Amino acid sequence: MTKWAELQRLREMNKDRRILDLFDESRAADFSIRADGMLFDYSKTSIDAATRMALIRLAEVSGVAEKRAAMFAGAKINDTEGRAVLHVALRAGDDAVIEVDGTDVLPEVRRIRSTCAAFARDVRSGAFQGQGGRISDVVNIGIGGSDLGPAMAYLALAPFADGPRCHFVSNVDGAHIHDVLQGLDPTTTLVIVASKTFTTIETMTNADSAKRWMGAKVRNPAAQFAAVSTARDKTAAYGIDPERVFGFEDWVGGRYSVWGPIGLSLMIAVGPEAFDQFLAGGRAMDDHFVTAPFAQNMPVMLALVGIWHNQICGYATRAVLPYDQRLSRLPAYLQQLEMESNGKRVAIDGSDLATNSGPVVWGEPGTNGQHAFYQLIHQGTRVVPCEFLVARRGHESDLAHQHLLLVSNCLAQAEALLRGRALEEARAIMAKKGLTGAELERQARHRVFPGNRPSTVLAYAQLTPFVLGQIIALYEHRVFVEGVILGINSYDQWGVELGKELALALQPVLAGKAGTTGKDGSTAALVAFLR
Repeated sequence: MTKWAELQRLREMNKDRRILDLFDESRAADFSIRADGMLFDYSKTSIDAATRMALIRLAEVSGVAEKRAAMFAGAKINDTEGRAVLHVALRAGDDAVIEVDGTDVLPEVRRIRSTCAAFARDVRSGAFQGQGGRISDVVNIGIGGSDLGPAMAYLALAPFADGPRCHFVSNVDGAHIHDVLQGLDPTTTLVIVASKTFTTIETMTNADSAKRWMGAKVRNPAAQFAAVSTARDKTAAYGIDPERVFGFEDWVGGRYSVWGPIGLSLMIAVGPEAFDQFLAGGRAMDDHFVTAPFAQNMPVMLALVGIWHNQICGYATRAVLPYDQRLSRLPAYLQQLEMESNGKRVAIDGSDLATNSGPVVWGEPGTNGQHAFYQLIHQGTRVVPCEFLVARRGHESDLAHQHLLLVSNCLAQAEALLRGRALEEARAIMAKKGLTGAELERQARHRVFPGNRPSTVLAYAQLTPFVLGQIIALYEHRVFVEGVILGINSYDQWGVELGKELALALQPVLAGKAGTTGKDGSTAALVAFLR
């Protein structure tokens, strides 16, 4: 008997049951969790009391509590790289102590945060200026976690962004940096280069292009550069003043790094005080994750819902659907967070996984998605579990009527996925339109919705820095729990390496400086065409 056996038995026993039949007067309350003003409702899934108990037992026997304690204690749970996993340290409270190899890491975390805050204040106040005057624009150059986190958060916190405008460059495609820099003033632009090693090829290629662009207008372009990096020798060689270089430790993975110096552009945009509220939201979710029993633990239950849908029910994808336009980059952010973390094929001991690893994560904000891919979600042949996010109120009080329409659409979509529309109801609709006979039957079948399609809703009062911190930390811990249950290391990413190595080898081939010997026929033919 495997640890999955009981859940597989429950799934087989109840596979034909309709979710709607599970509802009684208490289900919505019993299958939802509240934490610090946030509500997670998972009642519109096929999980019942017995299934929830089996899922919680799965988490217990998988060692979630023990691994959680190890992570927060600074143990090196990223064992393929021999590193601790301590993004939680970046948002820890003033009284916290977290040791790695016997040394409390938090004094240095606080020192770096303080230096970032001082620089952010200088930029915002005009104490730090460009060679043409006060900084008007900040360009963050990074890729992966050095881009997705701050870019997503900057859009999310637009109502709080009262500092310089922020722009983000990640793709090595020259069109990206060209289009971002076009229209900016080089004399009043600050460039932040975010690369831990200061060798990331996409980032450094873009940084060089930005430096040339700025150098055409200013005497000393490096004077308007800052870096988020630990490679101080390389940043110094690049001409960046050491006072504008902000490092972070190797126990912070890129996709978990927005809480620290990688979030410098966000801190400049919204100010250190709002950034502190962002950290406080993440810390509140940390406290909840550590203290709440599993049945009332939001990250644990979000993870267990994901395990139920992917590993047990076999639903291969997960749609993240924020009914909040400013969270438009959240699905992309979660793609990296979840798919880079849990997209693995072997267990920690190197053996093949006995089950599928993480799902494909995708999505778009509502209501846009309703006019794009919701057709497949409602009437397609594959079941796609949906995760809706929605705020009680928006920031635009004069447009409250539009927010009401937005929320109505969100709740209606979740209800439609649950209820569906039976053939008899569709027939009645067509009959009212005057159709009869075979044509009525044909048209009615096109209007049937299977329903019984699972969804969850994460609801909150308003998208603020605190709430954004809660949301990101919630999903970080969800990834952790799912990874522990799957028995994988969620904190390495060897899958990105091979393509990088081959790309470096292909550059001289495409430049005509080397031949295609050893390449497969397809690659050789493509090189010939593109060269």
